[in-house]
Amino acid sequence: MGPGGALAVVRDVTEERATEAQLRIAATAFETHLGMVITDGDSRILKVNETFTRITGYSEAEVLGRNPRLLSSGLHDETFYRRLWRSVASSGSWQGEVWNRRKNGEVFPEWLTLSAVRDTEGRPTHFVATFSDISERKAAEEEIHQLAFFDPLTGLPNRRLMLDRLEVALKDSYRSGQFGALIFIDLDHFKQVNDTLGHHAGDQLLREVAHRYEEVLRDTDTLARLGGDEFAVLLHDLGSEPDAVAVIAERVANKLLTVMQAPVRLGEERVSVSASLGVTLYRDHEMTLDEILQQADMALFQAKAAGRNALAFFDPEMQVRLQARARLEADLRQALPNDELRLHYQPQVDDRGRPVGVEALVRWMHPVRGQVSPGEFIPLAEENRLIVAIGNWVLEQACRQLAAWAADPARSALSLSVNVSPRQFREPDFVQRVLEILEATGAPPHRLKLEVTESLLLEARDEARSRMLELRERGVRFSLDDFGTGYSSLAYLKRLPLDQLKIDQSFVCDLLQDEASEAIVASIIALARSLRLEVVAEGVESEPQRAWLLAHGCGVFQGYLFGRPVPVEALDLDG
Repeated sequence: MGPGGALAVVRDVTEERATEAQLRIAATAFETHLGMVITDGDSRILKVNETFTRITGYSEAEVLGRNPRLLSSGLHDETFYRRLWRSVASSGSWQGEVWNRRKNGEVFPEWLTLSAVRDTEGRPTHFVATFSDISERKAAEEEIHQLAFFDPLTGLPNRRLMLDRLEVALKDSYRSGQFGALIFIDLDHFKQVNDTLGHHAGDQLLREVAHRYEEVLRDTDTLARLGGDEFAVLLHDLGSEPDAVAVIAERVANKLLTVMQAPVRLGEERVSVSASLGVTLYRDHEMTLDEILQQADMALFQAKAAGRNALAFFDPEMQVRLQARARLEADLRQALPNDELRLHYQPQVDDRGRPVGVEALVRWMHPVRGQVSPGEFIPLAEENRLIVAIGNWVLEQACRQLAAWAADPARSALSLSVNVSPRQFREPDFVQRVLEILEATGAPPHRLKLEVTESLLLEARDEARSRMLELRERGVRFSLDDFGTGYSSLAYLKRLPLDQLKIDQSFVCDLLQDEASEAIVASIIALARSLRLEVVAEGVESEPQRAWLLAHGCGVFQGYLFGRPVPVEALDLDG
């Protein structure tokens, strides 16, 4: 056989081997982890792989010759499919997310790639589709979305999603001219539920509150949990007339208040809880997101200040007041570092007018504002915890003065009273701090009298008693300040290591004109004597008041009749 014949054999073998290789490659590709479908030019199924069967539940025999639309979920409209085939016709392929249906009826998401196979003239002869089941990925995405935008406890939108929706609503209101409203909600005294019944009960309460609020709101409204015991409601498209919109917003806010009137059952307990609501309206195209939030927060603050279980609308005057308050707070934070605080002292005298004690009172001498009233800055300091640092400073300065008097034979018998705020008293290191100050200053503990209020004793009675006993063992004495204005249990009162009761000046002021005040003061004096406690009357301003108190058994007096609070150098202790 000539050379040409041999060459022909080699060519045939080579082509045969190439064809086999192509078939192996094609078979391997067909056995992919992707589902695969091959159709003819008329979209009749010619071939599917095992992955197709595993994903869809259909065997190859069940789908041969049929159109792939048998997998259709019905979730996509005709427009969707027209766009799909238009892309295949123009570019030769399409890919994207499609929802299809398995043989068992279950709808599932898949990622589909569809390609056309064309002949030499460009006509489609076959279509090849590959797809993967993305159910797990979609579930993971949904979980991430849920965690990012929804509160896990209540299932409500969280702060992030609420802010997103508020931003969209604000833009819509610009275009439509329709007002919207933002309502901030804060549950009243929620901390007490956590402290007394535990966090599980607190969580249960929050879920119940969310459920009740959802019941009275429209589907188009957004109810969100911002965190802790704070919620928000976003109302859309309330109208274009501000007065009418305000009425609608108020009606919704009152529903939110009313729905909480019924007690909530938490295990074996029935708990009554109320809420404070702040409302602001928005439409102004110049208003920013932060401004709306600030206004709602200001209104909420006003509702709380009004006594809670109330609602308040934002108004510009409120903003002026709160801005002034914010400036005062900023100045107060600098009061200690800038040495602007001073102690003034007011004498306490016995039935003969002889000084037996002194009360230390803090004063704030502002470089621009002048002397700021304690009634103005003390509550502010209580709210922002500055009272702890201020209280420690007062105690240290007062003890230094007490040590100086103790070294003076003419002053050594004087007691010194120092007010202790509930927040300061609850500090974990309070007892240690008092003892350290006494040791550092050399002040005699038995001459120091710490004045506490009834509110402290109501919040943590056993803890308060324990701390008082610890200091009492070191010689420190205690006075119950403003007695009669709170709700102290008389049964518990006798268990406290008290040395003194102070009658609030509001009763002393009306003593001679009001029979109720007269009866209350007489009862307090009798109670103090029965408990063997010293009784001090505050706010004594006239001789008739002193005479009445003296006749009814009061032994110690404090007030303008005997001296105003003054710096130590101006204090008259000669009696």
